[in-house]
Amino acid sequence: MDQARVFVAIALSFAVFLLWEIFFVDKQVVETPKQDLQTETISKEEEVYIKEINTESVDHTALIKEDALKTIKPARVVRVNTPLYSAIISEKGAVFKSFILNKYKESMEPDSPLLEMIPPELHKGTIKISLAENSVPALNDAFFIADIKDDVIEVNDNSRELSFFWKSSNGIVIEKKFIFYPETYMVGCKVIIKNGSNQTIQDNLILSLFKAPAEDGSMYGFEGPSALINNALEQVDIDDIEDKNIYSGELKWIAVQDRYFMSCIIPESAVAASMRLFLDEDKVLENQFVQPESIINPGTQSTFGFYLFMGPRSTKVVKEIGYDLDKAINFGMFDFLAKPCLWLMNFLHDHFISNYGIAIIILTIFTKVLLWPLGAKSYKSMNEMKKIQPLVMELREKYKGDKKKMNEATMALYKTYKVNPVGGCLPMILQIPVFFALYRMLYEAIELRHAPFFGWITDLSAPDRLFDFGFSIPFMQPPYGIPVLTIIMGATMFLQQKLSPAMGDPSQAKIMMLMPIVFTVIFINFSSGLVLYWLVNNVLSISQQYYTTKKAA
Repeated sequence: MDQARVFVAIALSFAVFLLWEIFFVDKQVVETPKQDLQTETISKEEEVYIKEINTESVDHTALIKEDALKTIKPARVVRVNTPLYSAIISEKGAVFKSFILNKYKESMEPDSPLLEMIPPELHKGTIKISLAENSVPALNDAFFIADIKDDVIEVNDNSRELSFFWKSSNGIVIEKKFIFYPETYMVGCKVIIKNGSNQTIQDNLILSLFKAPAEDGSMYGFEGPSALINNALEQVDIDDIEDKNIYSGELKWIAVQDRYFMSCIIPESAVAASMRLFLDEDKVLENQFVQPESIINPGTQSTFGFYLFMGPRSTKVVKEIGYDLDKAINFGMFDFLAKPCLWLMNFLHDHFISNYGIAIIILTIFTKVLLWPLGAKSYKSMNEMKKIQPLVMELREKYKGDKKKMNEATMALYKTYKVNPVGGCLPMILQIPVFFALYRMLYEAIELRHAPFFGWITDLSAPDRLFDFGFSIPFMQPPYGIPVLTIIMGATMFLQQKLSPAMGDPSQAKIMMLMPIVFTVIFINFSSGLVLYWLVNNVLSISQQYYTTKKAA
C-alpha cells in the first residue's frame, strides 16, 4: 500500500505536468489520385473576356504586363467590414493581409486592440493560390485586379461578392472570388481558371494557410496544422513535419490552430486530396490544400469551390457551420469526457449563472457527486489501514532485518483484518482520466478566455496573481505576483495529506509530505480556472474523507 501510494502521487505530479497524451501513429502516404474536373467550354463572350477582361471597374492599364504593373503603382488593398470581423485583402496575390475579430481583444488591458488573426510575422498574407507543378510560373508573383473601385465594402444585411482577376501573358485568366456574409465567420471562395492559351494546363491547384511561430506554452495543448482525413482527425506536431509532411485521403478540411482560434480551408464537398506541410527558416508554417490533378484544355475553364473559416475555436460557432468542423476541437485522449464537461459548464453559464467561475464550482460538485462511491471506497480503505498501522509498525520493527518475513507477516496481517492494501489507491487512479479531461477542457475552452471570476481573478484562462511585483520570481511565469488561489490549493492538499494514514517507511512519508509543495509549484502557472477546480475538489474530498471516517468510527 505504501509503495502504491507513493507511485500514485508521483505519477499524478508528473502526469499533471507532462499530460502524457501525445501519441502518433504513422500512416501510409497515399498518392493523390488524378481527377479530371468537369470543365466548361468557354463561349465567345468568355473569349472576349479573357482577351480584354471588359469590366467597367477594372483598371485596364494595369493588365498590360506583369513587369509593367509592378512599376505603375503599389498593390491596392480592399477592406471588408462585417459585424463579426474586418478583413483586408491585397491585390498582390489576392491574399488576406489582415483579419480582425470584432468580438475578441488581444489582452485584458482596457486599451487593448481587437484580436488580429494574421500577425505581422505573416507579412505575405494567407489564403494564397499556386500550382503544384508551377505550370503558370508568373502566378507566384501575380498582381490581381479587384473588380470594384471602392476601397471599402460594408457587409451588413446581405452577402457581398468581391473578385480579383489576373491575366498571364499567354491568355490564362485566374479569378479569385470571395463571398462575405454578415452573420458568420465563413467566407465563400471560388478559384476560376480560364485557359485562353493554346496549351493544356495539367496541374494541381493549391490553396495555402499560414501560421506564425507558436509562442511558449503551447506544450499544454495542441497548436499547429490539422486536417479531417477519412473522417479521422489528424493533428501534426510541428516537430514531426520534417519526418512526414504529406497526408492524403478524403479531405473535409485543413486547418492551422492556436489555443483559442483557428483558420480553415473547407472544400465544398469532401475530395480525395492531400495536406502538405512546410516550415520556412523563420518557423512560419504553411499548410497546403492540394487539389487532385486537373486538366484544363485550351478554350475551357474549371471552377474550384471552397469555404474559409477564420475565427474562434468555439463548439457553438463551429457546429452551426457544419462540415464536421467541430471535430477540430479535440481535448486529447479523454475528449469523450471533456466534451460533456464543456457542454455542462456552458449550459450552467448560459441558463443559470453568468459567471464561469461559479459554473466551474458547480461542475466540480457535480463530478464529485458522480465519483462519490469511488471516493467513499477509497477513504474507507484508508481508514481501515490507519487502524492497523500500529500493528504494521510493530512488524516492521520485529522483522527489520528480514524483508521477506516482514512482507509475509504484513500480508498475513492484511488478510486477518480483511484490509486491501491497494483499496485506497485504485479509486484514486480511476479518477485520473477525469482530471486530464477537465485540465484540457479548462485550458483550451475559449469561453474562459478573459472571463472574470471575482476580485483579482479577472481572467480564468490565466494564472491568478494578486499584485504585480515587477520583478521575476523563480518557477513563475509573468506577471509576477502572489498566486493566492494556488497557495490555498496547496494548503488544502497539505491538510488532506495530514488526514491520510501515516506512511510506515519514514523516507516514503517524507516524500508524501513534499507532494503538496510539488503540486503547488506545478500549478503556479496553470490557469486559475483549473486551480479553482482542483481547490474545490480538494475541499470536497476533505469533507468526504472526514464524513466517511466519522461514520466508520
